[in-house]
Amino acid sequence: MLYPPQTPAASALVLFSGGQDSTTCLFWALEHFENVRALAFDYGQKHAVELEQARHIAEQAGVPLHVMDVAGTLRGSALTEHDKDMNAAHEQNEDLPASFVPGRNALFLSYAASHAYLHDIHDLVGGMCETDYSGYPDCRRAFIDSMQVSLGLALDAPLRIHTPLMYLTKAETWKLAADLGADVLEVVRRDSHTDYNGDRSTWNEWGYGRLDNPASELRAKGYQEAKANGWV
Repeated sequence: MLYPPQTPAASALVLFSGGQDSTTCLFWALEHFENVRALAFDYGQKHAVELEQARHIAEQAGVPLHVMDVAGTLRGSALTEHDKDMNAAHEQNEDLPASFVPGRNALFLSYAASHAYLHDIHDLVGGMCETDYSGYPDCRRAFIDSMQVSLGLALDAPLRIHTPLMYLTKAETWKLAADLGADVLEVVRRDSHTDYNGDRSTWNEWGYGRLDNPASELRAKGYQEAKANGWV
C-alpha cells in the first residue's frame, strides 16, 4: 500500500464505481488529499445501478465525477453478458469466478492515468484488494505495481497508485469506513451498491441487495464480522 504524500496541494483521482470498496476509498482520499476527483466507467455492467449511486455519492461528497463510456469494450464475463450464471466458474478458467472481467483493471487504470495526466494529477486511488477479493488476478498488488511502473513510463511522469484496502478483509474495510466517520459508514451502508445483479429493492443491515451473488454474500459476511467485533 502507498500512502499519500504530505503536501497540502496534493490531488488524487479515485477510480469510483459506486460500490462499497471504492466509496470507502473516496472518503479515504478526501481525508488525505486536498483535491479529489472521481472517474467511473460504464462498461455495460449488469449492476449499472452502481453508476447512479456513484453520481449520488459524489454529489454528496462534493467531488467532481466523470463517467467514461466504454460499453462494448470488455466482454467475457457474467457482468457483461447478462444471461450468464453469476455464481458459476468463469468459462475460460474454472479457477476464476464468472464475474471476472478480463482486462478490466488494466483498461481502467490506463484510462485513469490518462485522465489524471490532463488534470496534472499524479496519484490514483483504487479499491483493489487481494486479501478478501473474489479471485480476480488484476486485484493483486503485484499487478498494480506493474501498472504503476508501466504507466509512469508511458506518460514520462511520476505516478502513484494507492490501494488502501489491499491487505484488509471485508470486515476491516467496514471498520475503515466507520473510522472515517459515522456519516461515512452510513453512506457506505445506504448509498453504495455492490450487488452484482443490481438489486436495490431489498434493504438489509449491510445495505441493499440479495444473498444470491458473491458480492452481496461477501459484503454481508464482512458486515456481520465487523459487527461482532464491535467495529460498526
